[in-house]
Amino acid sequence: MTAAFDLSAFTPHALRDSVLNEVHARPFTPLTQPVLVIRFAFMARGDSAAADRASLAAFCAQHGAPPPEPGVKHHQVDLGQVRLRFEQHSEFATLTWIWTPPAGAGPRRFGTIAPELQALFAALPQAGELLVAVKLEVENAADPVARAEEIFNKTSLAIVTIKGSAGAVASDFRLDEDGFTRILVCADGPTQERLGALVQRALELETYRTLALLGLPAALELAPQVDRIERRLGEVLVEMQGAETLKINNHLLDELTELAASLERGATGSLFRFGASRAYWELVQARLTVIEGEPITPYSSWSSFLSRRIAPAMRTLTTLERRQDNLSRKLARAADLLRTRVDVELEEQNRDLLRSMNERTKLQLRLQSTVEGLSVAAIGYYVVSLFGYLAKGAHDIGLPVEPTFATAAFVPVAIALIWFTTHQIRKRHLKEDHEAEKTAGE
Repeated sequence: MTAAFDLSAFTPHALRDSVLNEVHARPFTPLTQPVLVIRFAFMARGDSAAADRASLAAFCAQHGAPPPEPGVKHHQVDLGQVRLRFEQHSEFATLTWIWTPPAGAGPRRFGTIAPELQALFAALPQAGELLVAVKLEVENAADPVARAEEIFNKTSLAIVTIKGSAGAVASDFRLDEDGFTRILVCADGPTQERLGALVQRALELETYRTLALLGLPAALELAPQVDRIERRLGEVLVEMQGAETLKINNHLLDELTELAASLERGATGSLFRFGASRAYWELVQARLTVIEGEPITPYSSWSSFLSRRIAPAMRTLTTLERRQDNLSRKLARAADLLRTRVDVELEEQNRDLLRSMNERTKLQLRLQSTVEGLSVAAIGYYVVSLFGYLAKGAHDIGLPVEPTFATAAFVPVAIALIWFTTHQIRKRHLKEDHEAEKTAGE
């Protein structure tokens, strides 16, 4: 006999167990008919999800049943004739109560909830908001169509045969007097496992159908905002054509930025909801493919009934998303055009400012040249005066110097030296300024 290989020689991936066990996370519950199944779906995210799990753990402890393990998405307990099935999903949790009528029980009205089952409902409060409440009853009716006509509203009755099995599923998808949606399953001879799979898929279909429509109110709420932004964008574009001042263009640019921020805020808030609605609708269609057989005339099939009512809602979501996307691009283009116009106007203002500065600089240079000539004369006067004192002093001590002649002869020399010195200083400063401008330009 070949020895088994020990996988401990390899390092397992951290997520290997959770990935492999995911396909077994929500197994089908085998069922025998007759049976009544009640499902509640509660929105459960964050604190409400933690509170609901704590409530379930306390409920299990109160009835001597094992509580759910941390992180487990599926938990099932038996409470006498009642079986409770808990499932945790990404944004909602479900409580499915499976009640088998006692043997020998007499006839009862469809969907009647026994008092002991109602007491269990009350003993397990949920923090999340209730979204789905379904009554599903499995019967072995000889005539499924006649039985469905007794229970449901004929104007909205949808009934189909079960794919791969004898029997039919029917519902009018309306709320009864207790606020429940009702589903009738008339199955003839399926195994317990197949019946459990059929019931679970029918319950999932109703749950996902309701969740898919959560995006519609959000779309209807956002539509007026998108209309307002589209209308205002057209008005701003008209105003842009007649705007002539930088102040007006800046005001229009600020308004476009505000419109874009408002649009993106709404689109970001609806991104998850719209995506989730599409995903749920795909799950509904997948469940219909598995459940539905042939339609039963003269009534609608489940696919046609739900498509007539949900498909337009999905198209509304898709249309609004496209409008948001197109409008976002139009706002971006309009803002770019307006920003370009503002930049051009600023460049023109800067050009005019530089031109006026150049003219002012020329005037300053002319004034500087004039002042420079006067400065040379003034400095020359003082230098020549000082030289005159030197000449007089030399004459007084007996040197052969004629003060008047020497002073007169020194005047052109002094003026030339002072002018040359001043000219060299200015030339050096202009050269330094030119090099600084050239470096800044590079």
